[in-house]
Amino acid sequence: MTDANTAALVLAGGAARRMGGGDKPLLTVGGRSMLEAVIAALEIRPVAISANGDPARFTGFGLPVLGDGAFVGQGPLAGVLAGLDWAASLGKTALLTAPGDTPFLPRGLAAWLAPAPCCVTSAGRRHHLVALWPVDCADALRALLCVAGSRRVAGFAERIGMRYADFAKRTRDPFDNVNTYEDLANARARPGTGDDSNLESIDPAQG
Repeated sequence: MTDANTAALVLAGGAARRMGGGDKPLLTVGGRSMLEAVIAALEIRPVAISANGDPARFTGFGLPVLGDGAFVGQGPLAGVLAGLDWAASLGKTALLTAPGDTPFLPRGLAAWLAPAPCCVTSAGRRHHLVALWPVDCADALRALLCVAGSRRVAGFAERIGMRYADFAKRTRDPFDNVNTYEDLANARARPGTGDDSNLESIDPAQG
């Protein structure tokens, strides 16, 4: 899918400390990497990967890899800022983000979350990184990262007036993250894993 106003970013730069480190999104669920599943679900082009270190490990995806630059070590908001700057350079007005460890992400998010800023709520939780961000919030985010203090995603989201779109869960929560090896085993055992026909799709008209 191509949206004239929107770019997409997969946040793949987490340290995966609970799994011993490494690139968690490259672990497989249903015969493909979680990163591949997220890219497919976003349905937006252009799309980039947010990750630090040697970008060569993502060469097979054929996508831009965006490092955190001067804000390395400042958490996921640094990745969001790199994505916002990249999207702005392409003339886009919105950036759709999603973590790279959400292998059951539903399709249709960009249309469902519009207009920005808006993020997902599901099963009583707010998923601030499954969100549509206005590109023009980049300067406010840059200012936040340049000063000492809290860099909580939720705090910045509130600052820019984030809206919340509730996903009516029909099966298991499609926004679940894989944070541990137990989570990974459960994801691999999930019925229908790897079959695109079993992925949830959001109808923007119904929510």
